[in-house]
Amino acid sequence: MTSIEYTEDVPPFLEYQGQESFFGNNPPLSKTVGYVVVIGFGALFSIITTALVFMDTYFSAGQKKITSENFNTAGRMIKTGLTASVIVSQWTWAATLLQSSNVAWQYGVSGPFWYASGATIQILLFGVIAISLKKVAPSAHTVCEIVNARWGRTAHKTFLFFAFCANIIVTSMLLLGGAATVEALTGMDYRLASFLIPWGVILYTSAGGLKATFLASYIHTVIIFLVLVIMIFVVYIKYYSSDLIYTFLDKTVSYSEEECQAIYSRDGTSATTFYNAATYACGAVSGNNSGSYLTMLSGDGLMF
Repeated sequence: MTSIEYTEDVPPFLEYQGQESFFGNNPPLSKTVGYVVVIGFGALFSIITTALVFMDTYFSAGQKKITSENFNTAGRMIKTGLTASVIVSQWTWAATLLQSSNVAWQYGVSGPFWYASGATIQILLFGVIAISLKKVAPSAHTVCEIVNARWGRTAHKTFLFFAFCANIIVTSMLLLGGAATVEALTGMDYRLASFLIPWGVILYTSAGGLKATFLASYIHTVIIFLVLVIMIFVVYIKYYSSDLIYTFLDKTVSYSEEECQAIYSRDGTSATTFYNAATYACGAVSGNNSGSYLTMLSGDGLMF
Protein backbone atom coordinates (compact mmCIF):
# COMPACT_ATOMS: atom_id res chain seq x y z
CA MET A 1 0.00 0.00 0.00
CA THR A 2 1.49 3.33 -1.12
CA SER A 3 1.27 6.35 1.14
CA ILE A 4 2.08 9.94 0.14
CA GLU A 5 2.49 12.74 2.60
CA TYR A 6 0.61 15.90 1.64
CA THR A 7 3.03 18.70 0.73
CA GLU A 8 2.98 21.77 -1.49
CA ASP A 9 4.04 19.54 -4.41
CA VAL A 10 1.30 16.99 -3.72
CA PRO A 11 -1.78 18.92 -2.50
CA PRO A 12 -4.85 17.12 -1.13
CA PHE A 13 -7.60 16.71 -3.73
CA LEU A 14 -10.28 15.32 -1.49
CA GLU A 15 -12.30 18.53 -1.80
CA TYR A 16 -12.92 17.78 -5.50
CA GLN A 17 -14.22 14.24 -5.01
CA GLY A 18 -17.54 13.76 -6.82
CA GLN A 19 -17.70 17.38 -8.02
CA GLU A 20 -18.86 18.06 -11.56
CA SER A 21 -17.83 21.72 -11.39
CA PHE A 22 -14.56 23.29 -10.24
CA PHE A 23 -16.58 25.69 -8.06
CA GLY A 24 -18.78 22.94 -6.58
CA ASN A 25 -21.99 24.36 -5.17
CA ASN A 26 -20.44 27.74 -4.32
CA PRO A 27 -20.30 30.02 -7.39
CA PRO A 28 -17.63 32.73 -7.02
CA LEU A 29 -19.99 35.47 -8.24
CA SER A 30 -23.53 36.41 -7.25
CA LYS A 31 -26.67 35.90 -9.34
CA THR A 32 -26.90 39.68 -9.73
CA VAL A 33 -23.62 39.64 -11.64
CA GLY A 34 -25.05 36.91 -13.90
CA TYR A 35 -28.10 39.02 -14.76
CA VAL A 36 -25.90 42.08 -15.35
CA VAL A 37 -23.63 40.13 -17.70
CA VAL A 38 -26.43 38.42 -19.64
CA ILE A 39 -28.87 41.35 -19.87
CA GLY A 40 -26.52 44.31 -19.46
CA PHE A 41 -23.86 43.21 -21.93
CA GLY A 42 -26.52 42.12 -24.42
CA ALA A 43 -28.18 45.53 -24.24
CA LEU A 44 -24.81 47.32 -24.39
CA PHE A 45 -23.73 45.42 -27.50
CA SER A 46 -27.08 46.09 -29.12
CA ILE A 47 -26.86 49.85 -28.49
CA ILE A 48 -23.22 50.20 -29.55
CA THR A 49 -23.56 48.04 -32.68
CA THR A 50 -26.82 49.66 -33.80
CA ALA A 51 -25.33 53.13 -33.25
CA LEU A 52 -22.25 52.23 -35.33
CA VAL A 53 -24.42 50.97 -38.19
CA PHE A 54 -26.54 54.11 -38.27
CA MET A 55 -23.45 56.34 -38.00
CA ASP A 56 -21.87 54.48 -40.90
CA THR A 57 -25.06 54.90 -42.93
CA TYR A 58 -25.44 58.58 -42.05
CA PHE A 59 -21.83 59.63 -42.73
CA SER A 60 -21.21 57.38 -45.76
CA ALA A 61 -21.01 58.94 -49.19
CA GLY A 62 -24.45 59.70 -50.52
CA GLN A 63 -26.16 58.67 -47.26
CA LYS A 64 -27.73 55.65 -48.92
CA LYS A 65 -30.83 54.16 -47.36
CA ILE A 66 -30.69 50.62 -46.00
CA THR A 67 -32.53 48.46 -48.52
CA SER A 68 -33.25 44.75 -48.11
CA GLU A 69 -30.25 43.99 -50.32
CA ASN A 70 -27.98 46.18 -48.21
CA PHE A 71 -29.46 44.69 -45.03
CA ASN A 72 -28.70 41.11 -46.09
CA THR A 73 -25.30 41.65 -47.75
CA ALA A 74 -23.87 44.68 -45.88
CA GLY A 75 -23.64 46.43 -49.24
CA ARG A 76 -21.08 43.84 -50.40
CA MET A 77 -18.40 46.19 -49.12
CA ILE A 78 -16.84 44.15 -46.28
CA LYS A 79 -13.04 44.37 -46.41
CA THR A 80 -10.38 41.81 -45.46
CA GLY A 81 -9.71 43.06 -41.92
CA LEU A 82 -13.35 42.97 -40.84
CA THR A 83 -13.80 39.57 -42.48
CA ALA A 84 -10.80 38.20 -40.55
CA SER A 85 -12.18 39.49 -37.26
CA VAL A 86 -15.53 37.86 -38.03
CA ILE A 87 -13.84 34.49 -38.60
CA VAL A 88 -12.01 34.76 -35.25
CA SER A 89 -15.17 35.82 -33.41
CA GLN A 90 -17.60 33.33 -34.94
CA TRP A 91 -15.19 30.41 -34.68
CA THR A 92 -14.41 31.08 -31.02
CA TRP A 93 -17.45 29.18 -29.86
CA ALA A 94 -18.08 26.75 -27.02
CA ALA A 95 -16.26 23.86 -28.72
CA THR A 96 -13.21 26.02 -29.43
CA LEU A 97 -12.79 26.92 -25.76
CA LEU A 98 -14.09 23.79 -24.04
CA GLN A 99 -13.08 20.97 -26.39
CA SER A 100 -9.62 22.36 -27.12
CA SER A 101 -9.02 22.63 -23.37
CA ASN A 102 -10.33 19.09 -22.93
CA VAL A 103 -7.98 17.60 -25.54
CA ALA A 104 -5.09 19.59 -24.05
CA TRP A 105 -5.88 17.94 -20.70
CA GLN A 106 -6.08 14.50 -22.37
CA TYR A 107 -3.22 14.61 -24.90
CA GLY A 108 -1.10 17.65 -24.00
CA VAL A 109 -0.02 20.36 -26.43
CA SER A 110 -0.64 18.19 -29.49
CA GLY A 111 -4.42 18.10 -28.83
CA PRO A 112 -5.24 21.81 -29.30
CA PHE A 113 -2.61 22.09 -32.06
CA TRP A 114 -4.29 19.44 -34.22
CA TYR A 115 -7.71 20.83 -33.29
CA ALA A 116 -6.67 24.23 -34.67
CA SER A 117 -4.93 22.67 -37.68
CA GLY A 118 -8.15 21.04 -38.81
CA ALA A 119 -9.90 24.40 -38.70
CA THR A 120 -7.19 26.22 -40.65
CA ILE A 121 -7.55 23.80 -43.57
CA GLN A 122 -11.24 24.65 -43.84
CA ILE A 123 -10.51 28.39 -43.75
CA LEU A 124 -7.85 28.13 -46.46
CA LEU A 125 -10.11 26.09 -48.74
CA PHE A 126 -13.07 28.38 -48.14
CA GLY A 127 -10.94 31.44 -48.92
CA VAL A 128 -10.03 30.04 -52.35
CA ILE A 129 -13.64 29.02 -53.04
CA ALA A 130 -14.97 32.41 -51.91
CA ILE A 131 -12.72 34.24 -54.35
CA SER A 132 -13.95 32.06 -57.20
CA LEU A 133 -17.58 32.46 -56.19
CA LYS A 134 -17.15 36.23 -56.06
CA LYS A 135 -16.16 36.12 -59.72
CA VAL A 136 -18.73 33.67 -61.07
CA ALA A 137 -21.69 34.67 -58.85
CA PRO A 138 -21.22 38.30 -57.74
CA SER A 139 -24.89 38.82 -56.90
CA ALA A 140 -25.43 35.62 -54.88
CA HIS A 141 -26.54 35.77 -51.24
CA THR A 142 -26.06 32.25 -49.86
CA VAL A 143 -24.23 29.02 -50.69
CA CYS A 144 -27.57 27.21 -51.07
CA GLU A 145 -28.63 29.77 -53.67
CA ILE A 146 -25.51 28.97 -55.71
CA VAL A 147 -26.14 25.22 -55.37
CA ASN A 148 -29.71 25.72 -56.63
CA ALA A 149 -28.49 27.63 -59.68
CA ARG A 150 -25.75 25.13 -60.49
CA TRP A 151 -27.15 21.69 -59.58
CA GLY A 152 -30.92 22.14 -59.29
CA ARG A 153 -33.61 21.82 -56.63
CA THR A 154 -32.72 18.34 -55.34
CA ALA A 155 -29.17 19.39 -54.44
CA HIS A 156 -30.56 22.67 -53.13
CA LYS A 157 -32.90 20.90 -50.72
CA THR A 158 -30.08 18.61 -49.57
CA PHE A 159 -27.80 21.55 -48.80
CA LEU A 160 -30.67 23.39 -47.10
CA PHE A 161 -31.25 20.42 -44.80
CA PHE A 162 -27.60 20.19 -43.75
CA ALA A 163 -27.33 23.98 -43.43
CA PHE A 164 -30.33 24.10 -41.08
CA CYS A 165 -28.97 21.17 -39.07
CA ALA A 166 -25.57 22.85 -38.74
CA ASN A 167 -27.17 26.13 -37.63
CA ILE A 168 -29.37 24.38 -35.06
CA ILE A 169 -26.48 22.34 -33.65
CA VAL A 170 -24.07 25.29 -33.45
CA THR A 171 -26.68 27.65 -31.98
CA SER A 172 -27.66 25.05 -29.37
CA MET A 173 -24.01 24.46 -28.49
CA LEU A 174 -23.32 28.17 -28.10
CA LEU A 175 -26.39 28.75 -25.93
CA LEU A 176 -25.82 25.73 -23.70
CA GLY A 177 -22.09 26.40 -23.39
CA GLY A 178 -22.64 30.07 -22.50
CA ALA A 179 -25.54 29.28 -20.14
CA ALA A 180 -23.56 26.52 -18.37
CA THR A 181 -20.62 28.90 -17.88
CA VAL A 182 -22.88 31.62 -16.45
CA GLU A 183 -24.50 29.09 -14.13
CA ALA A 184 -21.12 27.79 -12.90
CA LEU A 185 -19.81 31.30 -12.23
CA THR A 186 -22.93 32.98 -10.81
CA GLY A 187 -25.49 30.30 -9.96
CA MET A 188 -27.98 31.73 -12.45
CA ASP A 189 -30.34 29.08 -13.82
CA TYR A 190 -28.98 27.84 -17.15
CA ARG A 191 -32.48 27.62 -18.69
CA LEU A 192 -33.13 31.30 -18.01
CA ALA A 193 -29.66 32.23 -19.27
CA SER A 194 -30.29 30.23 -22.47
CA PHE A 195 -33.48 32.23 -23.03
CA LEU A 196 -31.97 35.67 -22.33
CA ILE A 197 -28.59 35.39 -24.08
CA PRO A 198 -29.90 35.45 -27.70
CA TRP A 199 -31.99 38.60 -27.29
CA GLY A 200 -29.07 40.99 -27.53
CA VAL A 201 -27.99 39.37 -30.81
CA ILE A 202 -31.57 39.41 -32.13
CA LEU A 203 -31.94 43.12 -31.38
CA TYR A 204 -28.82 44.42 -33.11
CA THR A 205 -29.20 42.00 -36.05
CA SER A 206 -32.79 43.15 -36.58
CA ALA A 207 -31.67 46.78 -36.48
CA GLY A 208 -28.50 46.63 -38.57
CA GLY A 209 -28.55 43.40 -40.56
CA LEU A 210 -25.36 41.66 -41.67
CA LYS A 211 -23.19 44.72 -41.12
CA ALA A 212 -24.27 44.84 -37.47
CA THR A 213 -23.16 41.24 -36.95
CA PHE A 214 -19.80 42.04 -38.54
CA LEU A 215 -19.29 45.07 -36.30
CA ALA A 216 -20.33 43.08 -33.24
CA SER A 217 -17.88 40.35 -34.22
CA TYR A 218 -15.11 42.94 -34.44
CA ILE A 219 -15.88 44.06 -30.87
CA HIS A 220 -15.99 40.41 -29.75
CA THR A 221 -12.56 39.81 -31.30
CA VAL A 222 -11.10 42.81 -29.46
CA ILE A 223 -12.45 41.42 -26.17
CA ILE A 224 -11.15 37.91 -26.97
CA PHE A 225 -7.61 39.18 -27.57
CA LEU A 226 -7.71 41.38 -24.46
CA VAL A 227 -8.74 38.38 -22.34
CA LEU A 228 -6.03 36.22 -23.90
CA VAL A 229 -3.32 38.80 -23.26
CA ILE A 230 -4.46 39.30 -19.65
CA MET A 231 -4.61 35.54 -18.99
CA ILE A 232 -1.13 35.01 -20.47
CA PHE A 233 0.35 37.69 -18.21
CA VAL A 234 -1.53 36.45 -15.14
CA VAL A 235 -0.64 32.77 -15.62
CA TYR A 236 2.91 33.02 -16.99
CA ILE A 237 4.13 36.15 -15.18
CA LYS A 238 2.07 37.02 -12.09
CA TYR A 239 1.47 33.59 -10.57
CA TYR A 240 3.63 31.10 -12.49
CA SER A 241 6.33 30.96 -15.15
CA SER A 242 6.93 28.73 -18.14
CA ASP A 243 9.69 26.94 -16.20
CA LEU A 244 7.42 26.32 -13.23
CA ILE A 245 4.59 24.98 -15.41
CA TYR A 246 7.08 22.73 -17.21
CA THR A 247 8.23 21.40 -13.83
CA PHE A 248 4.64 20.76 -12.73
CA LEU A 249 3.82 18.84 -15.92
CA ASP A 250 7.08 16.89 -15.76
CA LYS A 251 6.35 15.88 -12.18
CA THR A 252 2.74 14.96 -13.01
CA VAL A 253 3.78 12.35 -15.61
CA SER A 254 6.42 10.91 -13.27
CA TYR A 255 3.84 9.47 -10.84
CA SER A 256 3.07 5.77 -10.90
CA GLU A 257 -0.43 4.31 -10.72
CA GLU A 258 -0.10 3.68 -6.98
CA GLU A 259 1.19 7.19 -6.32
CA CYS A 260 -1.75 8.68 -8.22
CA GLN A 261 -4.13 6.58 -6.15
CA ALA A 262 -2.47 7.85 -2.98
CA ILE A 263 -2.63 11.48 -4.11
CA TYR A 264 -6.34 11.25 -4.92
CA SER A 265 -7.39 9.64 -1.65
CA ARG A 266 -9.00 10.51 1.67
CA ASP A 267 -5.97 10.03 3.87
CA GLY A 268 -2.95 9.86 1.59
CA THR A 269 -3.02 6.09 1.11
CA SER A 270 -4.08 4.06 -1.90
CA ALA A 271 -6.50 2.08 0.26
CA THR A 272 -8.95 5.01 0.39
CA THR A 273 -8.41 6.28 -3.15
CA PHE A 274 -11.09 7.75 -5.39
CA TYR A 275 -8.66 8.06 -8.31
CA ASN A 276 -10.05 7.47 -11.81
CA ALA A 277 -7.62 7.74 -14.73
CA ALA A 278 -10.41 9.01 -17.01
CA THR A 279 -11.29 11.83 -14.60
CA TYR A 280 -8.03 12.95 -12.98
CA ALA A 281 -4.82 13.94 -14.79
CA CYS A 282 -2.02 12.00 -13.13
CA GLY A 283 0.80 9.84 -14.47
CA ALA A 284 2.14 9.36 -17.99
CA VAL A 285 -0.06 10.18 -20.99
CA SER A 286 -0.94 7.05 -22.94
CA GLY A 287 0.18 7.21 -26.57
CA ASN A 288 2.54 10.17 -26.07
CA ASN A 289 6.31 10.04 -26.50
CA SER A 290 7.82 9.43 -23.03
CA GLY A 291 4.29 9.95 -21.64
CA SER A 292 4.84 13.73 -21.80
CA TYR A 293 2.22 16.47 -22.10
CA LEU A 294 4.73 18.64 -23.99
CA THR A 295 5.37 16.46 -27.03
CA MET A 296 3.91 16.66 -30.52
CA LEU A 297 4.54 12.91 -30.96
CA SER A 298 1.09 11.85 -29.78
CA GLY A 299 -0.84 9.11 -31.58
CA ASP A 300 -4.14 9.90 -29.87
CA GLY A 301 -3.71 13.65 -30.37
CA LEU A 302 -3.06 13.13 -34.10
CA MET A 303 -6.02 10.77 -34.45
CA PHE A 304 -8.27 13.37 -32.84
